Amino acid sequence: MIEKVNSNANIMSMLQTLQSYQREAAGAPASVTSPNAPSFSEAIQKSVNKVNDLQNHSQAMTSAFERGEDVPLTDVVLSMQKSSLAFEATLQVRNKVLKAYDEIMNMPV
Repeated sequence: MIEKVNSNANIMSMLQTLQSYQREAAGAPASVTSPNAPSFSEAIQKSVNKVNDLQNHSQAMTSAFERGEDVPLTDVVLSMQKSSLAFEATLQVRNKVLKAYDEIMNMPV
């Protein structure tokens, strides 16, 4: 089956690639990120907010189930598992970042 191609996005992507090649050929370093990419702190904040939203949703579903509302137990358990996995992944990322920071700080200058 033939998929519809978004020509504007493809053209813009090609132009950005050509411009980075042009800058690199002229001696300027190629940009690593696109101009519309969020900063590192924005990406972290967005991820933490998403984990918080998952935990709030899980808590709301658990409370609704405990009150006897029409919430299937499987949905409650799934939401709890999603929030737990998201929190564990965030914790692991934090641990890796702290470990990398410690290694950088302990490097001889």
